[in-house]
Amino acid sequence: MKTDQNSTNNNCSDYPRTEGSRASRGLAGSDRVNRSLPPETIARLIHTALDARRFSYAPYSHYCVGAAVLTEDGSVFDGCNIENASYGATICAERTAIFAAVSKGHRSLIALALAAAPEDVEPAAIKDYPSPCGICRQVMREFADPSGFKVILAKSTEDYRILTLADLLPESFGPDYL
Repeated sequence: MKTDQNSTNNNCSDYPRTEGSRASRGLAGSDRVNRSLPPETIARLIHTALDARRFSYAPYSHYCVGAAVLTEDGSVFDGCNIENASYGATICAERTAIFAAVSKGHRSLIALALAAAPEDVEPAAIKDYPSPCGICRQVMREFADPSGFKVILAKSTEDYRILTLADLLPESFGPDYL
């Protein structure tokens, strides 16, 4: 399928819009790293990731990804994948969200929700849970405690898995080693 590379709209925006505004949403009662996340926080992060997925620019892979990261003070930042004809210039949704948080002074992350699907697949037909790539896992490690950082892999607000970064990146190397 040929896509108009000058267009800012692709099929990723066909997903239903979720509630809330996009940038830097605060969540009341965010937990410390070593505690579980309240169900309302999980739902809010997944909604934010689903909403961010709509803004993906994925004319090459046609795989739309959205992410939402929760910081220690309860702020939430979202991001989407942004592809480039020079594949090395592509950025994943997770890093977009994390870099948005870091660029606003947040250095301690609590959780990240990830939502992804091929652009032509209805949300109810998503087969697999999304998973962050190795580079994104390493970026998460820079700003989070691996044993406490929650990674929510979501098909929908009702169907998701929660892992820790330590589950996804065992025996990791981070800033505490330097």
